[in-house]
Amino acid sequence: MLALEKTTIADQVRSDFPILNQEVNGSPLVYLDNAATSQKPTAVLQALQDYYQQDNANVHRGVHTLSARATDAYEGARDKIQAFINAARREEIIYTRNATEAINLVAHAWGQTLQAGDEIVLTVMEHHSNLIPWQILSQKTGAVLKFVELTETQEFDLEQFRSLVSDKTKLVGVVHASNTLGCINPVEEVITIAHQYGAKVLVDACQSVPHMAIDVQAMDCDWLVASGHKMCGPTGIGFLYGKRDLLRSMPPFLGGGEMIADVFLDHSTYADVPHKFEAGTPAIAEAIGLGAAVDYLTNIGMDKIHAYEAELTAYLFQQLNKIPELKIYGPQPDAKGEGRAALASFTAGEVHPHDLSTILDQAGVAIRAGHHCTQPLHRCIKAQSTARASLYFYNTQAEIDAFVVSLKDAIEFFGGIFG
Repeated sequence: MLALEKTTIADQVRSDFPILNQEVNGSPLVYLDNAATSQKPTAVLQALQDYYQQDNANVHRGVHTLSARATDAYEGARDKIQAFINAARREEIIYTRNATEAINLVAHAWGQTLQAGDEIVLTVMEHHSNLIPWQILSQKTGAVLKFVELTETQEFDLEQFRSLVSDKTKLVGVVHASNTLGCINPVEEVITIAHQYGAKVLVDACQSVPHMAIDVQAMDCDWLVASGHKMCGPTGIGFLYGKRDLLRSMPPFLGGGEMIADVFLDHSTYADVPHKFEAGTPAIAEAIGLGAAVDYLTNIGMDKIHAYEAELTAYLFQQLNKIPELKIYGPQPDAKGEGRAALASFTAGEVHPHDLSTILDQAGVAIRAGHHCTQPLHRCIKAQSTARASLYFYNTQAEIDAFVVSLKDAIEFFGGIFG
């Protein structure tokens, strides 16, 4: 009797993502640009449509039925996010347009407490979103920026970090999983060390929240940021997690409607968190859509998603490691695909990553090429740009095979030119 083939998560969910069922340039779409943005399941698309077709009204401000339903869905999504990352309280979840705005919120509001000589410790692998706001803040306050560099395996140098942090350190900003190197940073140890010196820690979790179970209470971070569009949700919505007392100590980021308690002509008082940081009409539909995305991921199970992606990562690296022209950046996964994010950034000799991406697109394969908003990191690894293939739970080994065949064809094509 023949053994049945293993049914994967991708087999179970592919039909939920209608965008994947199309041809691009005459070939089936192979979407491997998930680190830039993920695709959206029908459950999320339906949640957006249902809001606009059935419940479209402003939240919090009306007593009529549509407003009440919209408010329930909008605030219900906050509860879902709270549970998803195990925050202690719902008011610790602040809606933002994206992770970039969340980091700027912290830099602007909490950053006002910094003085000349205070120190901010970041890493050379940070996304520009977790670098530029701190550069601006340091220019305003005189705070000093320091940077954790890479180990020989292009990972977070924990020993160097120990040497950088001191009583002068007020903030540590660290990416959980690098969008270029794929390394998963030891944020729990970083947080423990930083807290010993009284420093606060902000974790950029854009590349981890969509791919693994996150527990902010166990992690003990002071702030954590993520973007909805990378976790099956809509664009234009993200969130900031912050410890409640810390958020309450921070002044507002934006002023206007919704974030107030009482307004007079010469002064105002402010609402409690989370609304203190949510001025104006919010992205209602997008928040509801993010709530639907959280439901979708929760129903699958983040541990199952992580385990399946580890299998895909192991297979991806097995195939890429067979191509001698490639230089792959960041640490290698272990035999089970663990130890790094489900992505691979690489170069192929003299072939420009943009040329590789263009040729792959002609075969229906979507990857990313460029500096991935990590220009300082690319200078560190001595690469002007890289090509990047990034996976999600709806990808398959067959798609990796198609990608590898097209990649080899592209390298052979350009080899003929350069040869």
